[in-house]
Order: sequence, then structure tokens, then C-alpha cells
Amino acid sequence: MDEDIEIVFKQSALKHGITEADIRWAFNTVEFDELIHGFENKYRLLGFNTKGNMIEVLYNLVNEHRVNVFHAFPCSDAFLKSLSKQE
Repeated sequence: MDEDIEIVFKQSALKHGITEADIRWAFNTVEFDELIHGFENKYRLLGFNTKGNMIEVLYNLVNEHRVNVFHAFPCSDAFLKSLSKQE
């Protein structure tokens, strides 16, 4: 992640037990990052938490130096399988 990027956390981002540190680490260990189909400014990022487990992070771009994280949760097996089918 670009060190100039500020991450803003909505309280909803932390409701599944994912910490701010986990989310920051996911942005530093990005494996996949995409605009979610059907949305203008809703992105899904896959990265690792501080324990090495893959998590999904949903965010919006505020501007080129700031993102708004509104949801984070352990990565689902179903989503990982759907990615492998796309390749």
C-alpha cells in the first residue's frame, strides 16, 4: 500500500473481530483488489491479516490519498473458489 494512503475505519468494519491492524496489514499484503461489479465506488480487497489468514476488506475511495473501510471479514472458501474459476 502507498504509505501516503490514509485508511478511515467505519465501526462496521470491525464487527467480525477483524482489527484495524489486520486491515492495515491486508492493504500491505494485497493478493486481489477489484471494483465490485455493478458499483461505481465499492472495492473488494483480499489480503492477509496479522496472523497470516486471508481476509476480505470492502472499501470506498474517498480521494487519491484516502480510503473508507466499511466492512472486513474472514475470506470465504466460496469466494476463493470463484476466483480460481476466473483464471
